[in-house]
Amino acid sequence: MSLKVEIIPVTAFQQNCSLLWCDSTMEGALVDPGGDKDLLMERVAQHGVKLTQLLITHAHIDHAGAAADIAEALHIPVIGPHEADQFWIDQLGDQARMFQFPQSRPFVPSRWLNQGDEVQVGNETMSVMHCPGHTPGHVVFYHADMGVLFVGDVLFQNSIGRTDFPQGDHATLIQSITDNLLVLEDDVQFVPGHGPMSTIGRERVANPHLQKI
Repeated sequence: MSLKVEIIPVTAFQQNCSLLWCDSTMEGALVDPGGDKDLLMERVAQHGVKLTQLLITHAHIDHAGAAADIAEALHIPVIGPHEADQFWIDQLGDQARMFQFPQSRPFVPSRWLNQGDEVQVGNETMSVMHCPGHTPGHVVFYHADMGVLFVGDVLFQNSIGRTDFPQGDHATLIQSITDNLLVLEDDVQFVPGHGPMSTIGRERVANPHLQKI
């Protein structure tokens, strides 16, 4: 019994949407369905996954743009992010126009997430970390048994999330990384919102943004 993962880049921003599923129940979730709904549904069907929920790290358009359409079409809940991202959810239509994305609609999460919460994907459990800074309501999902994080735009290989968008804050982001991610073991892997996977240990020693912590 384990959690299976396929990373599916979507949108012009090549955002890493993650299809997760429990191999014993075949129930699954999409983390950050930012767009390309048809591609995502094709991958879900190819794996024989029963999609039961959408998990959102934060409500920027490339991470949440297709959430309303998929949730409505499949009658499944949207889980997350933290309620401090209501501002960004409300702005999804404006974000789509600004970045020339397909039309996007706000959604109403069935459940807001907070530090220490848990989410279930089939029989698999992930813990939730509230990691503000890139956006105020950003959350991270951690599957401790596998040692893998789904970090959205908090941390990247050799970089960290942008903080120049409205309600972003660099000091807050660094504090989130310090308190929640750098306390983990070196071999914990993470799936960033863009680009290749990395490990906490690699970023601890090689990420230039973390060397003065």
